[in-house]
Amino acid sequence: MHRQRGAAAVELAFVIFVLLLIVAGTIAFGRAFWYADALTKATRDGARLLSTWPVGTVNSAGVIAARDMVISNANAANVNPALVTGNVVVECLNSTFSTVSCVDGTAPNNVRVRISGFSLSLDAWFPFVSASGVIDYGTVGIAPHTTMRYMN
Repeated sequence: MHRQRGAAAVELAFVIFVLLLIVAGTIAFGRAFWYADALTKATRDGARLLSTWPVGTVNSAGVIAARDMVISNANAANVNPALVTGNVVVECLNSTFSTVSCVDGTAPNNVRVRISGFSLSLDAWFPFVSASGVIDYGTVGIAPHTTMRYMN
């Protein structure tokens, strides 16, 4: 009887460590999926706005409005780090989906809005400790894009 006295506490220590790592991993990957979904929805909203923008100001006002909408919607979803102007690329496309210049008064065939240079660190919620210290998982790049036909 006395030999079994601390066995349950030792077993609990092993099990609780594994369970906490599973919970931390679930939170980290859930956060990554949340961000990917929020950024995808933001690009879709920006592309939809630009695809219906009046042809007369598609470049001078439409591109800026689409970019600002993407930034606003993504940051409203609390993505961290916050999305900035340099992360959003708004493009006009021809019928073969090649990039062309957005020109006021000329209707593009298609429009594309994409996120570039956005990355998420998994280390914050999913740490592992090795003999030499904490293992660095680095970052995961998230780069959603949406392409739509220009409607006007």
